[in-house]
Amino acid sequence: MLKLTVEAQGRPAELLLIEDNYGDVLLTREAFGSARVSNRLAVAGDGEEALAMLRREGDYADQPTPDVILLDLNLPRMDGREVLQAIKTDPKLQRIPVIVLSSSKAEVDILKTYDLGANGYIVKPVTFERLQEIVASIETFWFTVVVLAQTHAAEQTLAA
Repeated sequence: MLKLTVEAQGRPAELLLIEDNYGDVLLTREAFGSARVSNRLAVAGDGEEALAMLRREGDYADQPTPDVILLDLNLPRMDGREVLQAIKTDPKLQRIPVIVLSSSKAEVDILKTYDLGANGYIVKPVTFERLQEIVASIETFWFTVVVLAQTHAAEQTLAA
């Protein structure tokens, strides 16, 4: 029987955090560090670096495909909306779940990201305790409940 969830496979969850704020990166790393499911958190500081990582270009040739992407909207060099659009229009990347993690509560930002194909929108929390709760929710839903498309496809290939 195939083990379809990340947790059932007994492997670390692969996450890509696309965030330019060093403080937010540190807090997110710490929150995921205390998560129940083992995980590896890669960080891209801007949209161009994120796409290079996702496309395995140059120095990122060995970069694993993330199970989930956490995307900030306000990024240097390439806006988060542009990154989201590039991911969701690329046949090799479009099935990777993208969760927008932004300080913006603006309805226009929320609607635009869903229109571009975001799988979720989370307003950045004010406290670390709330961030830990959000990380636990992400972990439970995306790694112990959901069967991810790229994981399922890889297992089908192995089973054939």
